Amino acid sequence: MGDAMMRHLRTLAAVSLMLVTALIAAADFDYGLSPRQVAEDTWVVVGRNEDFSFENGGNIVNSAFIVTSEGVVVIDSGPSRRFGEQLRAAIARITDQPILRVLNTHHHPDHFLGNQAFPAASLAALAGTIEGIRRDGESFNENMYRLAGDWMLGTEVTVPGQDIEPGPLTVGEHRLELLALDGHTGTDLAVFDRTTGVLFAGDLLFHDRAPTTPHANIPRWLASIAVLEALPVKVLVPGHGAPTTGSEPISQTRNWLEWLQQTIRSGAESGLDLTEMLDRPLPADEARLAVSAAEYRRSLSHLYPAAEQQALEHGAAGHAH
Repeated sequence: MGDAMMRHLRTLAAVSLMLVTALIAAADFDYGLSPRQVAEDTWVVVGRNEDFSFENGGNIVNSAFIVTSEGVVVIDSGPSRRFGEQLRAAIARITDQPILRVLNTHHHPDHFLGNQAFPAASLAALAGTIEGIRRDGESFNENMYRLAGDWMLGTEVTVPGQDIEPGPLTVGEHRLELLALDGHTGTDLAVFDRTTGVLFAGDLLFHDRAPTTPHANIPRWLASIAVLEALPVKVLVPGHGAPTTGSEPISQTRNWLEWLQQTIRSGAESGLDLTEMLDRPLPADEARLAVSAAEYRRSLSHLYPAAEQQALEHGAAGHAH
């Protein structure tokens, strides 16, 4: 047997071993959740800056929790029953305080499909989010099964029973402000802890990752970002990407949305079709964000047809004059 054949066989053996190792790891369905303390009493479990996949089990989202003298406030329960259970176990390693409140920031699946792991009485969201979970929850859950496979086993849609109102909420020694905003979806909750200066922005802000837009209203979203920017924030926890003491999630999310809005508008007004738009290269600032090429393609599929229709109507109205 020649050296080349031996090298080939060794390579095959190494690849096979890697595949077996990956399959064994996946079979454990362990998300490896490791809460990171970002302020006093405040922890974040940081997801990966990726798309949903079987490899990550849907763990692309940031979940967070605040430990107070009255109990624990959780912000977003994650993408599956299994994630929710492992998040609850991670919280129990830090505190024996009970789970008091689980807040879902919006109705996208990675933010609420862990709900069933928590006490039903603790689950809370804004009215529009509850309505969205009721309307879209089952189809979202089915889609997550397609994307993440058996990580999702046993996951059932659990709709929050508490309809929360925007405004101040004191929990133990923490003075929270619940902000009812929109733009990423029809209803987006942001939670600002005035005691620590931590802002939990949900998916109104992304960090080093391109924003997702399946239910976006970009002008409304930009208005919501302006509201968040005015807060005296010390630590910013985006829905996706690393928590930070800086303002990068604000500038990155705003820049992407403004660029996307302008690109779509100018393309539609120039009469470019979807294929021509998809062929356009991304500018350097946008291209360096994680998942940028995929999110640009998805955003065009969501948003471009309406922009084309608007450009046609605008053109027709112009000719009428």
